[in-house]
Amino acid sequence: MSTHQEHQGHHEHGDHAQHAAHEHGHGPGATTWKMAALATLHCLTGCAIGEVLGMVIGTALGWGNVATIALAVGLAFVFGYALTMVGVLRAGVSFKQALKVALAADTVSILVMEIVDNGVMVVVPGAMDAGLASGLFWGALAFAFVVAFLVTTPVNKWLIGKGKGHAVVHAYH
Repeated sequence: MSTHQEHQGHHEHGDHAQHAAHEHGHGPGATTWKMAALATLHCLTGCAIGEVLGMVIGTALGWGNVATIALAVGLAFVFGYALTMVGVLRAGVSFKQALKVALAADTVSILVMEIVDNGVMVVVPGAMDAGLASGLFWGALAFAFVVAFLVTTPVNKWLIGKGKGHAVVHAYH
């Protein structure tokens, strides 16, 4: 291949990459609030499944607040990573590679979300002691998820704009 052809090939590839980034909104500086909100909603789904399950199990077993929160946070990470891995595995990637992608894509987002929503649950008077049959518990949890979504969305927007977080997953869709 001549130098001109190599240059032309790189130029065409570059144009395609720029076109694809512009068309799909995944390029540097093209991160939208919608993209960030969707990434955060994806994260929130896994976190909510894990947290609710952890709260139900911890409460059913009569565990204290610290043990119940620890279980809920652990399960939030498990379900958050699992939701990402399902999509990546469908792209034909190995389990090990899918796990690496999920860790890169979701760790910061889940961590921020867990700190915020558990912090809200702890500061709402009586929420952690209200029990699963209480409207206070479920109302506080719903409020905690809303606050966590609002705090985590700008974090995800920044991460995606830097090519990190959920931007890592886009290569597999």
